[in-house]
Amino acid sequence: MQVERLKYIIWAADMRRAVNFYTKVFGGAVLKQNEVISEIEICGGILGIHGGGEGRRTWTGLSFQVPDVIAGAAEIVAAGGLLVREPQPEDGEPPHLAMCVDPEGNEIMLSRKRS
Repeated sequence: MQVERLKYIIWAADMRRAVNFYTKVFGGAVLKQNEVISEIEICGGILGIHGGGEGRRTWTGLSFQVPDVIAGAAEIVAAGGLLVREPQPEDGEPPHLAMCVDPEGNEIMLSRKRS
């Protein structure tokens, strides 16, 4: 099988708000945008945002590796998201994980590369 492209799809009740969140917080670039679906490139990956979502809390499996999960979590909250689990130090190292929710109810994770 020849795979031409891989993308991950999430739902949004408010497409504009979702696109703004992922472009602002994660530096995504809009590749495609219409009233049904938007595609955003983030660090070489494609995130598809499909309209018609109900805004319910849903685990997505999306994980964004960032250098500092505390700073990243603060950016998510500043952009209208929520924290489900605050970043916690572990085994004497700085926090490596933050569980978050985007403004559309999609649960996402921030992680830091462990030493």
